[in-house]
Amino acid sequence: MPISQMEEKFPAAYADFVKVCGTLEEHYRDMQDMEFTVENGKLYMLQCRSGKRTAQAALKIACDLVDEGMISEEQAVLMIEPRNLDTLLHPQFDAAALKAATPIGRGLGASPGAACGKIVFSAEDAKAWAARKEKVVLVRLETSPEDIEGMKAAQGVLTVRGGMTSHAAVVARGMGECCVSGCGDIVMDEENKRFTLGGKEFHEGDAISLDGSTGNIYDGIIPTVDATIAGEFGRIMGWADKYRTNADTPADAARAVELGAQGIGLTRTEHMFFDADRIAAFREMICSDTLEERVAALAKIEPMQRADFEGIYEAMGDRPVTIRFLDPPLHEFVPTDEADIEALAKAQGKSVERIKSIIASLHEFNPMMGHRGCRLAVTYPEIAEMQTRAVIKAALAVRARHPEWDIRPEIMIPLVGEVKELKYVKDVVVKVADELIAAAGSPMKYLVGTMIEIPRAALTADAIATEAEFFSFGTNDLTQMTFGFSRDDAGKFLGAYYDRKIYESDPFARLDQAGVGKLVEMACRLGRQTRPDLHLGICGEHGGDPSSVEFCHKVGLDYVSCSPFRVPIARLAAAQAAIKEKNA
Repeated sequence: MPISQMEEKFPAAYADFVKVCGTLEEHYRDMQDMEFTVENGKLYMLQCRSGKRTAQAALKIACDLVDEGMISEEQAVLMIEPRNLDTLLHPQFDAAALKAATPIGRGLGASPGAACGKIVFSAEDAKAWAARKEKVVLVRLETSPEDIEGMKAAQGVLTVRGGMTSHAAVVARGMGECCVSGCGDIVMDEENKRFTLGGKEFHEGDAISLDGSTGNIYDGIIPTVDATIAGEFGRIMGWADKYRTNADTPADAARAVELGAQGIGLTRTEHMFFDADRIAAFREMICSDTLEERVAALAKIEPMQRADFEGIYEAMGDRPVTIRFLDPPLHEFVPTDEADIEALAKAQGKSVERIKSIIASLHEFNPMMGHRGCRLAVTYPEIAEMQTRAVIKAALAVRARHPEWDIRPEIMIPLVGEVKELKYVKDVVVKVADELIAAAGSPMKYLVGTMIEIPRAALTADAIATEAEFFSFGTNDLTQMTFGFSRDDAGKFLGAYYDRKIYESDPFARLDQAGVGKLVEMACRLGRQTRPDLHLGICGEHGGDPSSVEFCHKVGLDYVSCSPFRVPIARLAAAQAAIKEKNA
């Protein structure tokens, strides 16, 4: 019977029940799930435990307990499970509609939220259909940087290959977009725009729904509801910010600030090159035969990149901004479509055969460990020169407009494994930067640091720190290089490893503290032996994982960065780590 009827039928037992509820809640300082019975008018309590709750309910309960004087603000912060905040920041399926649906397949829940729409198989189609106001889901074998515009246009992304830190997963999280990756059960036929899953063949235009939290895939449209953030969310985040360490974030500066970021820990400059008006100039640079041709092509890109950096500095004010120089191998930028190859050949004044020859020469057997990162700047220092000019000119321009802001660019050289290669690239950066700053008559300072993502860099961190003014741990690459498996292919066998208890969790989602973590701790210690004021942070996706954030706090990192929509999770986790350390 309803509790209200109990009060009418068994007033004495009800009075006892209310008293016992107060006693238990006061004792446990939490909302309780209580089991009881009434026999012959007498109350018998059977058991109690802290009650399960949704993320929204958890925030309200914590705030209510603070308002009632039951718990402190610190205790309220500790009560919230950081991962559960995801559901407050992204659209979700309508609960009633979801209950009636059965998944037809499952991949990795790579970026939370819910999405539904018509299937498209290319970035170009995603943009074209979205322009017609169609909601679409982009389905690919795997995505690459040139798919970014299509990913933006889609409601969600589904890939056959890839893990939690594949290109699709990382970019989707940065956009706050739903993504299911690594669904190996899909039999894909991209050429004919169809795939088979769960015994059914799907074609372009068929409807599909994705759950980026569970990885479930559904046939047809399941209605979604927008995320709602109650007032308690802001209160809890305010308390968290009182007690936490710093938290930085990458990419979408305005969104990151809105969600509480204190800076940008990683700006991936390569994502800026894929806009339609830029990719042509960048491809010209790649296909140039001479230094003069490359410099001419880079001169077209510089003002565009400078404008991007100015926008970021305007959005961030004088919060720290770390800008990573070009990282991916050049083959990711070259055209594959025949029409694009012909257009590039015409622009370059070269034959189609010559352009195809250049493209073929860029092929690498293992691009992850190939001609990328600082190796590009060693081979083509003019790329680093252009990017330095864009960064410094942008910072000087914004600083001139806002003299009250102490803008201090942080330039990050990626994939360093040897101090001499860092010194070579740093010398290029410093020469250009110092000349520009001196010509402007500005007192602006800047930092040049590196991304620690190769085990050798961690092992020789004392030497690396003689040149690097900050370290940012790129734990995505550091994890795959330490384990020796690819983040894009590991999904094929990791399931068996979880089943057999070889791994308890995905090392790309939760930092491997015993192995990769030992390298991070060693690099922190060695680096600060050389340079005591060395600034340390993490810019891998582990920056949004609560247990990894706590580890980063313990080993002395100054900040963590993560994709914008994971900032509240990182803020809360950082606060919990600080509170636990203080109370230890």
